[in-house]
Amino acid sequence: MKLQDQVAIVTAAAGAGIGQAIVRRFAAEGAHVVISDAHAKRPVTLAEELSREHGREFLGLQVDATNKAQVEQMVQRTLDKYGRVDILVNNAGINKLEPAWEMSEETWDFVIRTNLYSTFYCTRAVLPHMVQRRSGKIVSLASVAGWIGSNDGEAHYCAAKAAVMGYTRAVAAEVGKYGIRVNAIAPGLIYNEFLRRIYPDEMFKSVEKRTPLGRVGKPEDIANLALFLVSDESSFITGEVMCCSGGLYMHA
Repeated sequence: MKLQDQVAIVTAAAGAGIGQAIVRRFAAEGAHVVISDAHAKRPVTLAEELSREHGREFLGLQVDATNKAQVEQMVQRTLDKYGRVDILVNNAGINKLEPAWEMSEETWDFVIRTNLYSTFYCTRAVLPHMVQRRSGKIVSLASVAGWIGSNDGEAHYCAAKAAVMGYTRAVAAEVGKYGIRVNAIAPGLIYNEFLRRIYPDEMFKSVEKRTPLGRVGKPEDIANLALFLVSDESSFITGEVMCCSGGLYMHA
């Protein structure tokens, strides 16, 4: 029970991928988790399921993490219910493949806002409370694409994830004196069914062959690392972007 009675907000938390895996991992460790997702029904359904499973109430909220007002309302509802926010996980993200020379402004804005602005809005919303309490942990989801780039029409995504890395380091430097730790995770390819809509099957097979551990990642791999970064076991770690790619990219 590494997170006993701590209060965590996780964005994009009710789908089939990393967000839900983090919610379930945190819940199993005793946290009260606010399940935020842009989908209308999924966060409520997941909250009800976890409430039955763990015997305590979980809060599911429909929130567009790129909407400043909705983010601020989410944080206020969390404070109204639990009295504090100990943990924030910025997981909201999206991708839409378009070559750089054909990319529309609409696609650029959509991907940048979803991956970067959501991180900014959510982080800014929780920080005043964390600064006042002189305590808090923030983890944002970046990507190895922010380091190595891509030739698959992901210039906007790479730009956004690289920006998340820089933002993480800068915020960590600003708020460390208040006892707040800010880190990021840069996953390699983490499988979920949604990715089948974006990438061809050949891509998954190619990544498996190039990965030293011989497989693509699972959402639980990232959830385990997120748990470490918000637990006391990482109490002297801040401003880091931790690679989790099975060796696909060995970041130094």
